[in-house]
Amino acid sequence: MYRGIVDSLYRWPVKSLRGERVPVALLDHRGLAGDRAYALIDERPSHAGRRLTVRQSPGMLAWEASYPATCDGSPEPPGLPVLYSAGGAAWAWDDPDLPAALSESYGIPLSMRAADGQQDRGPTVLVTFEASRRALEAELGAEVDLLRFRPNVHLDLDAPAFAEESFGEGTTITVGEAVLEVTGDHSGPCIRCAVPSWDPHGRERWPQLQKHLIVEHDNKFGVIMRVTGPGVVRVGDAATIG
Repeated sequence: MYRGIVDSLYRWPVKSLRGERVPVALLDHRGLAGDRAYALIDERPSHAGRRLTVRQSPGMLAWEASYPATCDGSPEPPGLPVLYSAGGAAWAWDDPDLPAALSESYGIPLSMRAADGQQDRGPTVLVTFEASRRALEAELGAEVDLLRFRPNVHLDLDAPAFAEESFGEGTTITVGEAVLEVTGDHSGPCIRCAVPSWDPHGRERWPQLQKHLIVEHDNKFGVIMRVTGPGVVRVGDAATIG
């Protein structure tokens, strides 16, 4: 059994846009409440209405999304997200001019969709580990920004670096009131796409990062889990793997 704490929590309201660091989150059947609950849809004829992601348009990372602050500190998002352009202009999700502004920014015709659980692997939670991040920095001899990996829950445990590479079916992690488990399709060690090779603002690419993960770690970093025990989790809460 490994023990430690919840180091940080992250919510990404609009898929492939920058998101927000939060002090408290609700984990339930949706994954992390409010995470990837909105998406931009590629309306180019050759793309058949698929969700637009950083893989097609790294410039998406120039925009940021966050939910309005709650008065009572509730972990449930209180309403629609607000988007912020690269220049800092704020746009409400339901602003009728927002689709045109996004289309102009990205050079791609698009529409917008609201639906819970739009993570790549369904309504899941991505967990990362500080020991692995630090070890990756040591291996590469360079700083590795955690935000490249777009996690939901980041843990600081007494587990060895890269322990998650062997987390198989039935592995459970208790964080605060919630229980996460490797169970079902598309769960387990996270096979990384090219997105982490982009810096968190989408300005510069570092291809060596993914090359190193492929060669040294079977292209794995973090673990995809499902919520089998819903509950609230806060930064600083106890976390255990067992």
